[in-house]
Amino acid sequence: MFTGIIEEIGTIAQVQSRPQSLKLEITAHTILQDIELGHSIAVNGVCLTVTHFSSTHFTVETFHTTSLQKLKTGSEVNLERALSLQDRLGGHFVTGHVDGIAIVHSQYEVENALYMTLRIPDEWKKYLLPKGAIALDGTSLTIFKVEDNQVTISLIPHTQEKTVLANKEMGDVVNLECDVLGKYVEQMVFQSKVKQQSLTKDFLQRNGFF
Repeated sequence: MFTGIIEEIGTIAQVQSRPQSLKLEITAHTILQDIELGHSIAVNGVCLTVTHFSSTHFTVETFHTTSLQKLKTGSEVNLERALSLQDRLGGHFVTGHVDGIAIVHSQYEVENALYMTLRIPDEWKKYLLPKGAIALDGTSLTIFKVEDNQVTISLIPHTQEKTVLANKEMGDVVNLECDVLGKYVEQMVFQSKVKQQSLTKDFLQRNGFF
């Protein structure tokens, strides 16, 4: 579990591409201070397991199912260690299990804020609402506006400086994770409706209750 508060921007030192997976070696500093084999690190929002590390690098592996497949040597990535029990929850609960990919559609500035509009896959629109939470490349953000299949977020100067999002251009892809709370609520409502529909007079008659 993560918070979406990016701790450090790392740099891809090496990419080993396989038919279905990637092996990434990432240069970092802060992340390495208490790292151990098997630790979970969110790389652009994707929860990955550390398989090797040194004083300057760590290695993770992943599949070709997220925006990480676009990374090259020299690419910068958002990094966050897993949440510990004594940490403050400055963002929102981010699982690191990416829902899909969003595409940068447009950008514009208002004073010192950078507004970014992204196209979202239709299947995830139902979880998005103004002032709700979203994670883009692992960054916890508040939704500014939702319109059709597009969502707009605002990057304050601190977020522009401390994450990779401000460097995105039109057509670039980012990892998308919707707020897990909405998914749980949907599941509970669905199960409730199923139970209500199943306990009808017709259902009881078919099953010999009267």
